[in-house]
Amino acid sequence: MSGTQGVAGGGDFRPRVEKLLTDILGLMGFPARLDLQDATDGSLSVALHFESGAPPGVEPGKRSQVLDSLQFLLNKMLHRPGVERRWVMLGAGAHPEPRPRREAQAQAQAAAPAATVEQVAASTPAQKPARAAAPAPAAQPQQRNARGGQPAQQASKLAQAQTPAKGAEADERSLQVEEDPAFREAVRKLAEKSASLGRFYAFAAMKTEDRARVLKAVEGVGGVKVAAEGEGRNRRVVFTPAKPAPMPKRSLLPDDDEDDVDA
Repeated sequence: MSGTQGVAGGGDFRPRVEKLLTDILGLMGFPARLDLQDATDGSLSVALHFESGAPPGVEPGKRSQVLDSLQFLLNKMLHRPGVERRWVMLGAGAHPEPRPRREAQAQAQAAAPAATVEQVAASTPAQKPARAAAPAPAAQPQQRNARGGQPAQQASKLAQAQTPAKGAEADERSLQVEEDPAFREAVRKLAEKSASLGRFYAFAAMKTEDRARVLKAVEGVGGVKVAAEGEGRNRRVVFTPAKPAPMPKRSLLPDDDEDDVDA
């Protein structure tokens, strides 16, 4: 194959990127002006300047799940088997910082000189001589608590078992938040749409208070189950219809056996 035909970085690459991004952002309802430039790492950098405000969870100059998902989808659509890959990196309001490729990281690790024995010994603090082990104390009878109930050791274990694990996500349904009528109406319409069409929906990159508002807003809507799933930055609110409907075949993306895009 000669010339730029079939090569991801060919002459038609930028127009394809611009058209795909414009169509996707238009369908999302967040049109943006695109600023395309060649990055130092060989990728194509695109700064998204949203015309009427950025999507929820997207902040200028910061990474987000929305941008990562959009970038993954775009690269999947651009790269096909048999063509040379050229990655597209997205940034909100500014060009993203170049990320080191896996190959570059592997080469850097391979080129790093191995530490000598003398360097390891110099960086390791000297260990103090071990002291003679103290004799084990004599076995003490189990102490009863003040009320004469179960032993204190068993009571301590029971208290630890009843204490929630550290880092566990709080239950948003138990939070007291101020109600937003417009927000509540929009969420209920989405829940009704999920139930009637049999489609799965999810809210990502939301604050804990907003997830609580979603869960409270959908109370009483039948045919759909709404719950918060995941932990930390990946926590989201998922709409699961009682009767899921299969997606039309024409809307499915073609299969691609290539490796996933680095996010």
